[in-house]
Amino acid sequence: MTRELWKGNEALAEAAVRAGVDAFFGYPITPQTELLEYMARRMPELGRTFLQAESEIGAINMVYGAACAGVRAMTSSSSPGISLMQEGLSYIAGSEVPCVLVDIMRGGPGLGNIQPGQGDYFQVTRSAGHGDFHPIVLAPSTVQEAVDLTYLSFDLAFRYRTIVIIAGDGALGQMMEPVEMPPMREP
Repeated sequence: MTRELWKGNEALAEAAVRAGVDAFFGYPITPQTELLEYMARRMPELGRTFLQAESEIGAINMVYGAACAGVRAMTSSSSPGISLMQEGLSYIAGSEVPCVLVDIMRGGPGLGNIQPGQGDYFQVTRSAGHGDFHPIVLAPSTVQEAVDLTYLSFDLAFRYRTIVIIAGDGALGQMMEPVEMPPMREP
């Protein structure tokens, strides 16, 4: 395999495509918007489902519906968007259906700011929604780790019938790094 220069958000998206994601539902929010934009181009090329939801609440509930149907589904967001998804995440966990969520974090309370941050770490590791459940959380520190862990995340979600969260700092989504992509799998 060869190494190619990839931006973090786009590399995460391509890794999910290669892992066999069949449906992506999302809503644009900085600093993860490039991930959504990449999926908007790439998923239709492969005959897979991409839908920009009306909100983060809509996106997580679309993931829930697709996951209930056995589809490899995912979404992505950032700090304030993850907060809006909490109820949907609780329903997904309670139903024991697998899905993947990418959280490219930004700093600050409320709407926060667009600077990189790691403030969602406690939110996603202590309980990603009400009901005291604990999803699998993978926290890459390089773009290559993000690719490798995203590729692995779907296997973990389906093996353990749970949500897998990729928790990445906003800087990770924006940095560029040489990456070796994994092979393509069918959904």
